[in-house]
Amino acid sequence: MEEPARRIRALHTPATVTVYQAYAPAIGVPAARDGRFPAAWSRARMTWVKPSFLWMMYRCGWAAKPDQETVLAVEISRSGFDWALRHACLSQYVVGVHADHGTWRQQLRVAPTRVQWDPERDLGLRPLPHRSLQLGLSGEAVRRYADEWIVGIRDVTTLAREIHGLVRAGRTGEAAALLPEERVYQVAGGLPGQLVGREAVGGQCEP
Repeated sequence: MEEPARRIRALHTPATVTVYQAYAPAIGVPAARDGRFPAAWSRARMTWVKPSFLWMMYRCGWAAKPDQETVLAVEISRSGFDWALRHACLSQYVVGVHADHGTWRQQLRVAPTRVQWDPERDLGLRPLPHRSLQLGLSGEAVRRYADEWIVGIRDVTTLAREIHGLVRAGRTGEAAALLPEERVYQVAGGLPGQLVGREAVGGQCEP
């Protein structure tokens, strides 16, 4: 069965969804230790979360890029994740989805969250035909994320490096067996139609 171009896939339970972020150890280590982000973590900037483990590996270079050496699996409430989607705007203007460019710009200014679809990655971090969700949080969404939605934070840097080592050794079957089980995620009430633009491509974003 052909994979739809845009569909949310995530490690999830009936109550939670796991998203990934990568930080310098000064942020990532205390976050995993304490189960919350430290005071040095900025609430003023947009923070991007990714339900795709392999897209996170692509973004952080298997935890090797500067200031992205600590990979976090952040378990958040499904209610929070769904709230973020309901209040999101696409990160790029899409003809046929938005009435006009000005309307999209206005929506983007007021929306606390942004949705972006980027090519999913395989174990070699090569792009796949279908796309993976990125969710940008700002303003009210950042506050809710940090103070209300987080259920737990795990440091999965060792896992990332173990999988990478197996990939480099050509042991892809063993590497695949260690990947988080990312299943199709059904949004409560359905994914808002304006977030699935047929031309919504999007570029790379900051973590």
